[in-house]
Amino acid sequence: MGRHFGTDGVRGLANGHLTAELALDLSVAAARVIVDRGEFEPSRERPLAVVGRDPRISGQFLEHAVVAGLASAGCDVLRLRVLPTPGVAYLTQALGADLGVVISASHNPMPDNGIKFLSRGGLKLDDAVEQDIEEHLGREWERPLGGDVGRVTPYATPVEEYVAHLVGTVNEPLAGLKVVLDCAHGAAYEAGPLALRAAGAQVIAIGIEPDGLNINDGCGSTHLAPLQAAVLEHGADAGFALDGDADRCLAVDAEGNVVDGDQILGILAISMALSGQLVKNTVVSTVMSNLGFTRAMKAAGIGVRQTKVGDRYVLEAMRSSGYTLGGEQSGHVIMSDYATTGDGILTALHVLERMAATGETLGSLASVVTRFPQVLVNVPGVDKSRADEDAVLAAAVAEEEAALGETGRILLRPSGTEALVRVMVEAPTQVEAQAVAARLAEVVRTRLSLG
Repeated sequence: MGRHFGTDGVRGLANGHLTAELALDLSVAAARVIVDRGEFEPSRERPLAVVGRDPRISGQFLEHAVVAGLASAGCDVLRLRVLPTPGVAYLTQALGADLGVVISASHNPMPDNGIKFLSRGGLKLDDAVEQDIEEHLGREWERPLGGDVGRVTPYATPVEEYVAHLVGTVNEPLAGLKVVLDCAHGAAYEAGPLALRAAGAQVIAIGIEPDGLNINDGCGSTHLAPLQAAVLEHGADAGFALDGDADRCLAVDAEGNVVDGDQILGILAISMALSGQLVKNTVVSTVMSNLGFTRAMKAAGIGVRQTKVGDRYVLEAMRSSGYTLGGEQSGHVIMSDYATTGDGILTALHVLERMAATGETLGSLASVVTRFPQVLVNVPGVDKSRADEDAVLAAAVAEEEAALGETGRILLRPSGTEALVRVMVEAPTQVEAQAVAARLAEVVRTRLSLG
């Protein structure tokens, strides 16, 4: 059987790759792994799992399949229903559950869906545990009978408890701030506006009418135009866009300018450094972070630890060294004092808190990070395995890097899922970045061609 788990759980076309049968089998296997490893609260008669999802229509049948699989394998299940991914992670921890399950494809289009398992404490599963689940698929097992099967219970107040947790992290009232919040017709359509209003902000909420089909459709963090228009129309101080499961957040200032994940991370890093919350005075980012971000952090006396692209690698670096802030350019920001995963609502609250505390506009706060023009070229049809070995390509990169000096940056990165190499260039001007990227892309095509 092929490997189902990717870098963020199991994801694919709902009812195509990700079927009800697979969802049930994965859940049975996950429950069996918990039992076989003895990784559940010993005082309980049975393991406890919590299950939440985003509003996409396929989540309905996938949720029932997941719940059926868990209960049939002897797990008690609390159904959280529609709740952001970070909300499921929070309640996994807060309720002392042995397993959390999120049914969502995050920022992907509606036809996709995914299943992500969380361990006790609301943390993503280790690779070894995911591999163990894969190996349990299809394996013979002794089914519980009679009263030994799991109980399934709708949990009464998941949104309220998650919102209370979010609001409790903010110390500065947000009164006087007018905010537009785009919930992408996703999992935060209820929790997002409730949290910002409870913290004192005046909120104009858009993207809050999920019908199962419109999640991420021309809205949210992948389509910022509606948010920009709403901020200008309402004269708002800021706007924030979430994705379908609300684990990431991008922003727009009062002038309609985009504030990306690097700028948000910079705002929060400086704020936390000043308050003494930034452990080791270091923030974690990925190799795709803009050069302007690393320069801004250096100027502020803040260290930057870089990882491979992917929030799981950011989180691993944070956990291994005890860092309290990390994130990606995409707006996936992790504040480990309050959350075990990226949380878009939490991010928005703390950016707004910084605005309230300083009296500065979002545009002013974001200006600490001057973004360098960045060009990304995908070169398909090449042998990506030789990208790090070709001497001619390495010499071409070295020559371009020498010409850019400290005014730019080059990154060649083989794709993790496709036969292509990504060429990323940052330079003082867009024209220069495009020219360098084009030259290097041609070298990649010539040297690594599969033809």
